[in-house]
Amino acid sequence: MKVDTMLAVPPAKVAAAAADAERSGLDGVWLPEVKHDAFIGVALASRTTERIALATGIAVAFGRTPMTVAQQANDLQAVTEGRLVLGLGSQIKAHITRRYDMPWSRPAARMREFVLAMRAIWTAWSEGGKLDFQGEIYSNTLMSPMFVPEPHGFGAPTVIIAGVGPLMTEVAGEVADGLLAHSFTTREYLENVTVPALARGTARAADAGRSTTLVGAPFIALGNDEPERAAAVAKLRHQVAFYASTPAYRPVLEQHGWEALGDRLHALSRSREWEQMAGLVDDTMLDAFVISGTPVEAAARIQTRYGTLFDRISPVTTDTTDPKLVGELAAAVRELTSSVEPV
Repeated sequence: MKVDTMLAVPPAKVAAAAADAERSGLDGVWLPEVKHDAFIGVALASRTTERIALATGIAVAFGRTPMTVAQQANDLQAVTEGRLVLGLGSQIKAHITRRYDMPWSRPAARMREFVLAMRAIWTAWSEGGKLDFQGEIYSNTLMSPMFVPEPHGFGAPTVIIAGVGPLMTEVAGEVADGLLAHSFTTREYLENVTVPALARGTARAADAGRSTTLVGAPFIALGNDEPERAAAVAKLRHQVAFYASTPAYRPVLEQHGWEALGDRLHALSRSREWEQMAGLVDDTMLDAFVISGTPVEAAARIQTRYGTLFDRISPVTTDTTDPKLVGELAAAVRELTSSVEPV
């Protein structure tokens, strides 16, 4: 199992943080697109690293077009010398229509066409054929020679789609190279919903039978002592409560019979009673979503819970977690999984 880290830092700090991640032995960094542009983050991280994977984690696909993403990703694949992992996500309707002022419809079907159109563009550039992608949602049929970028020799980027529900997960298996599972997931949901859906999608792929990567982003409360871990657990309890209040993630709750709690949390979120929400997440529910411990303890629990499911992980910790602890976690996971051939 490979271990990455999220770099949720301002652009001015990305280069140094990425260099630190590489020195600490991590396998990759994911640049989230919340307050800053993920593509710019990857470009900055490429200047101070040589080995690790550099991922958009995630870039909002529907706030862009297949052509704009194809061009940005192609340039970054050249700049990173083949280390780009293009993580794409759909976001939700309100953000796409009201924040990005872009169209919204059937997100799984739209994502499928988005990736297929993007791949058609890359193929036209690399093989010199006619660009002729015509779908129900996207259409890309014009590519004049003056707009074709120079070949870089690193091939197409790895494409990972973020998803929770079975439809988007199937799309990831069919047209992408893997799935980024949401942090708000459990082993039971992964085994009963995610993995079977990913397999169904892979079976429909043009090159059926290939392997797909399952990337996890589990909540990890790291600390060298009990006070540090307790503080991390308290923060992550709030995050679990927030996600549990979101209707889009209700299927995960249904897997455990927690629908009524989801309804209560949703009602509290609408009245912005955040502190009361966290209090409703008991230790049993918290344990299903959060792993706690020292780096060595957490590594053992990650291996026990996710070792047969995730090919790589990007732990979601708190904003006060010492980055050195994440490096120690990666080393401990690597030692435990050293006998397993990496995917």
